[in-house]
Amino acid sequence: MNLAGIFSWNEQTKAVFSDIRKYIGPGLLVTVGFIDPGNWAANVAAGSIYGYKLLWMVTLSTIMLILLQHNAAHLGIVTGECLSEAATRHLPTFISRPVLASACLAACATAMAELLGGAIALQMLFGIPLKIGTVMLLALVIWFILGTAYRRAERFIIGFVSLIGLSFIFELWLVPTDWRAAASGWVIPAFPAGSLPVIMSVLGAVVMPHNLFLHSEIIQSRQWNLESEETIRYQLKFEFLDTLISMGIGWAINSAMILMAAATFYVNKLQVTELAQAKEMLQPMLGSSAAMVFAIALLLAGIASSITAGMAGGSIFAGIFGEPFNSSDVHTRNGILLTMLLGTAAIFFVEDTFKGLIYSQVLLSIQLPWTIFMQIYLTSSKKVMGSHANTIFGAILLWGVAVIVTFLNVMLLLDFLK
Repeated sequence: MNLAGIFSWNEQTKAVFSDIRKYIGPGLLVTVGFIDPGNWAANVAAGSIYGYKLLWMVTLSTIMLILLQHNAAHLGIVTGECLSEAATRHLPTFISRPVLASACLAACATAMAELLGGAIALQMLFGIPLKIGTVMLLALVIWFILGTAYRRAERFIIGFVSLIGLSFIFELWLVPTDWRAAASGWVIPAFPAGSLPVIMSVLGAVVMPHNLFLHSEIIQSRQWNLESEETIRYQLKFEFLDTLISMGIGWAINSAMILMAAATFYVNKLQVTELAQAKEMLQPMLGSSAAMVFAIALLLAGIASSITAGMAGGSIFAGIFGEPFNSSDVHTRNGILLTMLLGTAAIFFVEDTFKGLIYSQVLLSIQLPWTIFMQIYLTSSKKVMGSHANTIFGAILLWGVAVIVTFLNVMLLLDFLK
């Protein structure tokens, strides 16, 4: 027996797992952005109205998300700049400013959905009025973002994602899921009559423009771009693993939302029009514990995703001035405050909270192509990325994603014009 060989293999294995543990984290901050209250609204609507038929949209969106998020993180690692900084530096102002301004508005729409979802959860749990709950969450989120470093935020988000995932495992354990219909729904595209707005809301809820900006920013907390060329290539592999694992967790949780809604509401011919209504319907069917777990998980999702929305808004705004995210800097602080305050203000004008959540996601999907086109251009440019520019095959995949997203947006526009 070659003990030296075994010892060497064990040491190498320990080193690999140590690297994995060290590099896992940024992707999970992005993951919480697409298991947010907007997703809950979109997924509950999809499952309660169409059963298992729209699960394919979660699969397609997640595949596109992996490609896009890895590409955004790639930009951050190689250049040391976030997407907003790179756009400001390398694109003409008449192109970069409108796209980044629309991205700021998308971040505000995201913050509105996240805060609203959290406030709905507070109302479910404690009877706190919606607007008061929104202001409470606003204060908590701003305090957390301005006083928290990246690594602490990562640990916080990882804990919340874990609790949300466990909550849906518990919910699925209670319901009789049709796994054959689910397996078909995950891989076979279907467009039931009247489903396009819901399909678009699912797309907007998974592939979110603010997450592309956020991922390119938070990956720099590792300062990978300061290493040697060989080290950068090694670290890019771990970044992809981080993205793959994190997006896979998001796919599972989003799927679980649709499965739960299909197995409880759709089979009983109950269409859900409000998240609070979903909790009330769950209680007689699955018991008070299921309803309580649903509300607690929604609150966790609202808080965590509000934090990442504020961080993304701060990153985009600071990037317009050619600066990285820095919670001590005036531009970053202004971006955070602008994002969160405008998102809060919008809630005070929303009459139907469920439709507010759904259409906030549709708004994100309308802005998304502009961010994607800009990102692909930058990451395909040798001037920006050097030897790490997109390969021909990678560019084809990314442009394919851009075409699919644009096509779905055109379909949505035509549907609204009918």
